[in-house]
Amino acid sequence: MQLIDTHVHLNFDIFEQDLATVRSRWQQSGVVRLVHSCVHPEEFSSIQAIAQKFPEVSFAVGLHPLDADKWNNETAEKIKSLASSDSQVVAIGEMGLDFYKADNYEQQRMVFEGQLAIASELDLPVIIHCRDAAVEVREVLQKWHKLQGKSIRGVMHCWGGTPEETQWFLDLGFYISFSGTVTFKNAKAIQSSAAMVSSDRLLIETDCPFLAPVPKRGERRNEPAYVRYVAEQIAKLREETVEAIAAQTTQNARELFGLSL
Repeated sequence: MQLIDTHVHLNFDIFEQDLATVRSRWQQSGVVRLVHSCVHPEEFSSIQAIAQKFPEVSFAVGLHPLDADKWNNETAEKIKSLASSDSQVVAIGEMGLDFYKADNYEQQRMVFEGQLAIASELDLPVIIHCRDAAVEVREVLQKWHKLQGKSIRGVMHCWGGTPEETQWFLDLGFYISFSGTVTFKNAKAIQSSAAMVSSDRLLIETDCPFLAPVPKRGERRNEPAYVRYVAEQIAKLREETVEAIAAQTTQNARELFGLSL
């Protein structure tokens, strides 16, 4: 059984001492490819070093919405340049809107639209972070489609929306990626969303080191090997085998990010 973890943060300090051991565990769990996200382009060199050391890791470059105050013309040019500099870059992001921890809507929107433009120019998919902002993210994407005359490929990562919100982004052509939150006891809306996503738009992730899934919830660190528990929970919710979920989500990740095995 092969799995692809479509959203990780392995360059954080919490992995510094034992990343090789962590890699052994994800290999033993059947994780064959990983997509490393980026919260700020200053991370690029550390993420690139991991991808060079572990060839199963591809990565993105972008600016997280909670860092929107760091955006300027130089940042935009840097993201574009870095994305063009390495064939292992498979996406722009993570980008999007987050109104759970911030309320600077106009600034976040401007940064979001700026990165959509970069992704469109480079023909790369986007990794979208959306927290307490589904209505606004939908509006930005709809506006983009209307003004540009073309849609953007991408994924709603670590998805936490309702089935109605989920359908909005499916209708816009997006993939929906579920993390360890889908295993949480009270995450009923997320679980309902995971049950209704069309098979060809379903992805899985850990968002490690955050959000360790049941039965690892409570551990200080999530890791890629645990994406298996996300697959198992989604299989249960959809009344499918975990092997079928693994095969489908692996195929979907390969198609979105252009990954080879």
